[in-house]
Amino acid sequence: MYSLLRKLLFLLPPEVAHHFTLSSLSTLNKLGLLKLIKPVSKANQEVEVMGIIFPNRIGLAAGLDKDGEHIQALSNLGFGFVEIGTVTPRPQAGNPAPRLFRLPKANAIINRMGFNNKGIDHLTDQVANARKAGFEGIIGINIGKNFDTAVENAIEDYLIGMRSAYRYADYITVNISSPNTPNLRTLQYGEELDKLLSAIKKEQMSLVNSQKKYVPIAVKVAPDLEPIEITGIAMALLDNNIDCLIATNTTLSRDAVVGMKHGAEAGGLSGEPVREMSTEVVKQFYNILKNQIPIIGVGGISSAKDAQDKLDAGAALVQVYSGLIYEGPSLVKNLIKS
Repeated sequence: MYSLLRKLLFLLPPEVAHHFTLSSLSTLNKLGLLKLIKPVSKANQEVEVMGIIFPNRIGLAAGLDKDGEHIQALSNLGFGFVEIGTVTPRPQAGNPAPRLFRLPKANAIINRMGFNNKGIDHLTDQVANARKAGFEGIIGINIGKNFDTAVENAIEDYLIGMRSAYRYADYITVNISSPNTPNLRTLQYGEELDKLLSAIKKEQMSLVNSQKKYVPIAVKVAPDLEPIEITGIAMALLDNNIDCLIATNTTLSRDAVVGMKHGAEAGGLSGEPVREMSTEVVKQFYNILKNQIPIIGVGGISSAKDAQDKLDAGAALVQVYSGLIYEGPSLVKNLIKS
């Protein structure tokens, strides 16, 4: 059924189809129909990561529900956790359209959205409303910096995001790897990374004292990393007692989509072309981190085998995004069953 629906959705511009699909899911959820088809996690699928008990290992990656307006509906597809955002301190429109492109021959997507969102206050209001309505699922909040905040001042944007998100999130992800915000990826390296993580950790400890609860911090990195860069990032995560690593974001590489329609568009490439890259990055990080810092593996997961490859490489949890667009809700059900 989804293959037919996908054909119809793919007749629409990608961003239009995106909003239509999310709105439709929320409507179905309000009617109580999603609960009827929601796959149920078994007790033996529970796993503890970052001190949190996840009902299953399958999560939704950030980027699909940037403003947290569809939390309940997306969770009812069967996800063990939902990550919302990326959200910035102030609302921003993002990059000019068109900024989202499908590459069906590669089961891939290129986006240069540019952190379009309604701001952290709107997102936390949505989380509060979901909790008031009885939602008890696990929510990660992914934070970034505003595009017009100079990279040398980025730390303050991340601290604003942390302070606002802390009471609402089960965990917070620091996104320093989007290719669509100028110079953002420079925060992944050397002294800049250490300064950021040190400030993040200090703020986390302050919030623990003021709010009397511990909210873990994850850091999301790119797949376009050399081994020496992976070592440097891993050591910085360990030195600053960061709680989790998310590997990986989208890639700038176009090797797998050369000659395809939209293959040369600027932005981050996701989907099947990034699968092996991200799995290799997970493996390299795990070889350094071992079990000291858990890893959430994301990138190109469109089957149970893809998810298992991430887990075998060292991931404790996995997330999907592009695979959901191409495979539909049955992907989540199949991943949970496997």
